[in-house]
Amino acid sequence: MRIEADWLGHPALAALMQALADAGFRAWFVGGCVRNALIGGGPTDVDMATDASPLAAKAALSAFRTIDTGIDHGTITVLTDAGPIEVTTLRRDVETDGRHAVVAFGTSLADDAARRDFTMNALYADLDGTVTDLVGGVADAQVHHVRFIGDAPARIREDYLRILRFFRFHAWYGEAGAIDLDGLSACAELADGIEGLSRERIGAEMRKLLSAPDPAPAVAAMAQAGVLWRILPGAGLGVLTALVHVEGLMGLGPDPMRRLAALGGEDAVTQLRLSKAEQRRLAHLTDGLSLDEAAYRHGADLALDAAALAYATLSQTPPDGLSARAAWASTQVFPLRAADLPLSGPDLGAALKAAERRWIASGFTLTKDALKG
Repeated sequence: MRIEADWLGHPALAALMQALADAGFRAWFVGGCVRNALIGGGPTDVDMATDASPLAAKAALSAFRTIDTGIDHGTITVLTDAGPIEVTTLRRDVETDGRHAVVAFGTSLADDAARRDFTMNALYADLDGTVTDLVGGVADAQVHHVRFIGDAPARIREDYLRILRFFRFHAWYGEAGAIDLDGLSACAELADGIEGLSRERIGAEMRKLLSAPDPAPAVAAMAQAGVLWRILPGAGLGVLTALVHVEGLMGLGPDPMRRLAALGGEDAVTQLRLSKAEQRRLAHLTDGLSLDEAAYRHGADLALDAAALAYATLSQTPPDGLSARAAWASTQVFPLRAADLPLSGPDLGAALKAAERRWIASGFTLTKDALKG
C-alpha cells in the first residue's frame, strides 16, 4: 500500500534520499510520520532510517548541515528546508537493562522493526509512499489497535518507559474502550519496573498523555493496571472524565496541567518534575478564586481553566458568556492607590487589600470614592 502526505513531495527530502542512494545506500521514512500519514493524528517529526552506518551517512550527506545528536547510537540530525530530519542507522539490540540499550548497527529492516515498541510505529515508507510492514502494523493502525511487537513483556523489559508509552499511544491513537489486553496485562505484571525510571522521563510521558483529545479512558486503564498510583499516589479519576466534557462545552483545547489538576494526587511537583511555571499554574488552578478574581490576578486563560475544573468538580454545566467575562475582568484596574488613603505602614497595606477585596466582590463596580469611605 501507499501513503499520501504533503511532506512526501518536499524537494529537500527527495534530495536527502537521493544523496544516500548516490552513495550506494537505501533510506526509508519511519515511525510516527508514516503512522500519522496512514491514520491521521496531525503532524509529526519526519524521521528516516538508513542502511548506511552513521559515519557513512554523514559522509553521504556532506552537502547538508548535520549535527551529531546521537551518533554513538546511530542518529544524526540533518537540517533541511523541510525542517530537522533525524536519520538513524538500522539497528538491533545487543543488551538492554530496562532503561538503556546497547545496539549494533546493521542493514536489516526486520531487525530494526523487531526492536521497536508498537506495531504501528514500525512502518517504513519509500519516497513514493510505498509502505513496508514486517510486523502487522498497517492492519493494527487501521483499526486503532496499539499492540506491542512480539512478546509484550519482553518489549517492556527492554525499556520500562514503554509501559507509559503504551497508555499514551492508546490515548492518542487507540480505539476508546478497546485497549490491547495482552499489553495491559504485561503492564500490570511489570509495573514495578517504573520505579527505575527517572521522574523527568515519567513527567514527559504524562504531559504527552494528558495532552491527548480525551485521555480519560487511557488513564482509567492505567489505574486498572496499578500504574497510575505508582507514578502519582492518591490520584483520582472521576473529575478527569467530567473535565473533558466541560472543556468541550467551553471550547477549551487539551491542556496537561489543567487535567493534572483534575487528577489530584500527592506531590505532583516532585513525582512529575514540574517546572516552576507549571507549579505556579497548578497552584492557581486550585486556589478557589472566583472567575473575576482569577482573571484579574492571573489572566483570562487561567481563569477559564480554573472555572472548567470547578464546574467539572461540581458536575455542573458552565453558563454561557464565561469567556467574555474573563476577558473583561482581566482588563480591570484597581482604582485606589496608597496616596488615596491617610494611612501608613501595615495599616495602609491591610486597608488596600481589604478595599481590593470589596472592589472585586462588587464586580469591579465600586468607585474610588466608595472604596475610600
